[in-house]
Amino acid sequence: MVEYFDTRLVKLARKGDQVAFAELVDLYKDRLFHLAYRMLSNRHEAEDIVQETFLRVYKNWHRYDEKQKFSTWIYRIATNLCIDRLRKRKPSYYLDAEMNDQDGLDGYTLIPGDERTPETEYLLSETQQIIHQAIEGLPAKYKSVIVLRYLQELSLQEIGEVLDMPVTTVKTRVHRGREFLRKKLEHKMI
Repeated sequence: MVEYFDTRLVKLARKGDQVAFAELVDLYKDRLFHLAYRMLSNRHEAEDIVQETFLRVYKNWHRYDEKQKFSTWIYRIATNLCIDRLRKRKPSYYLDAEMNDQDGLDGYTLIPGDERTPETEYLLSETQQIIHQAIEGLPAKYKSVIVLRYLQELSLQEIGEVLDMPVTTVKTRVHRGREFLRKKLEHKMI
């Protein structure tokens, strides 16, 4: 149903229907912002990426292949813009900064329980911050697949379509990205 709605809006927008394009912007702007923010960890840059993505969509309708899902195409544009932005940045080294002692904290604290206390909320927040910092430190090629897989919850097939790479390459990068994260988080989560 959603894909049919997207397809109808895309067809109208490609013919110049500004209302249909505005509806597509409305449908995708938050998802793209979250993707860009997770990859760039900067609100202003994420907002820029969303705007640039829609500009590219508008200017490049002729390149869109209606045989593929619109969501795949627009995610590919946004992800590539994020990767380009990451490549232009200087590396940041704050991942190795000393962390507060967090006895007993492990990955299970990310799973929400039925009863949350202020202490568990604090630990959850701290853990999420540590994980997001670790993701921030990933090389761009691993960061993009980790963000798409675990934060945007795309399938391996969808990630392959978004990044225009074979599923086997996606699997390898997800595995290597997880290993990189595991090593970075190992000493921080003990």
